[in-house]
Amino acid sequence: MDFIISFLSTPAVLLGLVAMIGLLAQKKSATETMTGTFKTIIGFLVFGVGGSIMTGALQNFNKLFQTGFNIDGVVASPEAATALAQTEFAFVTSCTLILGFLMNLVIARITPFKNIFFTTGHSLFFACVLSLILKAHHVADVPAILIGGTLLGFFSAALPQLCQPFMRQITGSDATAIGHFNMVGYALSGYIGKIFFSKHKEKTTEHINFPKWLSFFRDFLMGVAVVMLVLFYVSALKAGRDVTQELAGTQHWLVFPFVQAFTFAAGMSILMTGVRMFLAEITAAFVSISERFIPNSRPALDVPTVFPYAPTAVIVGFLSAYAAGLVGVFIMVMFKAPVVIIPAAHICFFSGGTAGVFGNSTGGWRGAVAGSFVVGLLLAFLPMVLYPVYGTLGIEGSTFPNIDYNVMGILLDKILTIFQF
Repeated sequence: MDFIISFLSTPAVLLGLVAMIGLLAQKKSATETMTGTFKTIIGFLVFGVGGSIMTGALQNFNKLFQTGFNIDGVVASPEAATALAQTEFAFVTSCTLILGFLMNLVIARITPFKNIFFTTGHSLFFACVLSLILKAHHVADVPAILIGGTLLGFFSAALPQLCQPFMRQITGSDATAIGHFNMVGYALSGYIGKIFFSKHKEKTTEHINFPKWLSFFRDFLMGVAVVMLVLFYVSALKAGRDVTQELAGTQHWLVFPFVQAFTFAAGMSILMTGVRMFLAEITAAFVSISERFIPNSRPALDVPTVFPYAPTAVIVGFLSAYAAGLVGVFIMVMFKAPVVIIPAAHICFFSGGTAGVFGNSTGGWRGAVAGSFVVGLLLAFLPMVLYPVYGTLGIEGSTFPNIDYNVMGILLDKILTIFQF
């Protein structure tokens, strides 16, 4: 059981296995099969290393920002909330994860929802959300696993379908889907751009005519580095020498924000390299698998797969979503909310940045700004609804920010309340 759980919780191995099956189905030679499989695994691991580097830098930014601006509350971070959940309900969440993956394949085979979800980290987070809500309503372990696993499998196959019209527009292909549980938000961002800003569709973030002194923004990595440099130094100076030095360790406190900003940019470069490496292999392999076993299916992959199509929109979306999160903090404090949800920079970057790409595809830079701002507000306010439910289980201090977790979680909570589980 431990081996199976570990195996299914390792996206690189899982994708490598899919690539190998696809290559074998194409009757490739042993050398070609090994090369394709290993390239997929290596590419995804490179992708993961880049994401980990970026997340580490953003977590340091979170600490500086919260201390410097004296914001006290609950950080919306699924990693922390999952760690808390696993201490109490490891068996239920793990079994829900495994059943969810199997049900995803079944549902993709027998329904029009042909998406195979490969972002297993997000699947684990969603398994935790579903398990916690079911256990909060005193559902026994076996029924909780059966209900949670079935729901997880259904959402994994169905929710990417909301984004697929926009994915076709962004990528120019129907070969891949988004596998990241903010899909209600990404689709909403696309519709905001389409409904309100479609006449400005051609004025995209990628065609912004920057003044000559800002021309470096045409280079994606340069733009990321400069934006993060400003944010890190503002937060570090506001937090003060002592706090920054504690995070910096032996490094000088004024050097620390400089290195962290460029570490983030380096992580982004590594991540993009990994995306290009594994995406080509897995897409080709998946075609042969879908033809034989699940006709017309497509892999649902993590959000950085769309970053290369509108890299400037990623920066715009991140800044807009993070600004929305800060607006949310102000509103919560002003109205004395029972809990203040503090936006996590790494969540705003990946989720807000992706919303920016979707909004940009239908409404240009205006759609990118508006769509990601709305997504940022949802990331801030939706977790407030379920936070008390988790509190009944003793899980406090963190929560799950993603929109799909909360929208579907709230619906499940209401249904269980009505039927008095």
